[in-house]
Parts: sequence; C-alpha cells; structure tokens
Amino acid sequence: MSEKLANPAPLGLLGFGMTTILLNLHNAGFYGFDSMIVAMGIAYGGLAQIIAGVAEFRKGNTFGTAAFSSYGLFWLSLVILKLFPGLGWFETPSAEAMAAYFFMWGLFTFIMFFGTLKTNRVLQFVFLSLAVLFWLLT
Repeated sequence: MSEKLANPAPLGLLGFGMTTILLNLHNAGFYGFDSMIVAMGIAYGGLAQIIAGVAEFRKGNTFGTAAFSSYGLFWLSLVILKLFPGLGWFETPSAEAMAAYFFMWGLFTFIMFFGTLKTNRVLQFVFLSLAVLFWLLT
C-alpha cells in the first residue's frame, strides 16, 4: 500500500522564515529576548522544521532532509546558547564564539546554495540571502 505524503516544504520554510523575522526584529531592538522568541525557536523554528525534514526523508528528498533538519537543529541550538547561560547551566558564549557559530552556519548555507542552482530562482535567493544574513550576524 502506497502512502501519499503532503508537501512538507511550506511547513519548513514558514518555520524558518517566521522565526528568523522575529529574531531579527529582536536584533533590531524592537523588543527583548523573551519567551516569545524562545517558544518560536523551539516549537516552530526547531521542532516543526525537524518534522519537515523527516517528511522530506520519507519522500526521498535528500536536500530537503538536510536543509530542514539542519535548520531545525540550528534553532534548537541557538535557544540553548541563549537560554542555558541565564539558567546558570553554562557560561555565556563569547562574542568570538558566537561569530564562529554564525560564520559556520553561513558557510553551511552557502554550500546548500549550490544545491539550489538547478532549482527555481526564489530558492536560490533564499539560500544566498540567508548565507549573507548569517555572515552579517558574525
């Protein structure tokens, strides 16, 4: 019996996009780093993208699996980096460490950009501009 799966890409793209916009509004000084960002980072940025990655895996889409799973784990790791020091579990990462963290995510995203070269221009723009965003965060 064949199981037909829905397209998980909208869930993954919206999960990343909406969470990224909220974090960048925080970075621009519109509001503090609060529970709204943490909740979005864990639930929609993190878990929803991991679910999208698993669904892409079931469809046989290696690129979608790598992208959505990786960026879901990015959001979970970013929440850990921001939240755990406030709980006293770890020291706050240095500015240099965070720069290296964002640089590596930019490098990963730039490499993923090459995987979009035979797809539509919108996806190419998303990955290239996202790489630039990560590098600007360094």
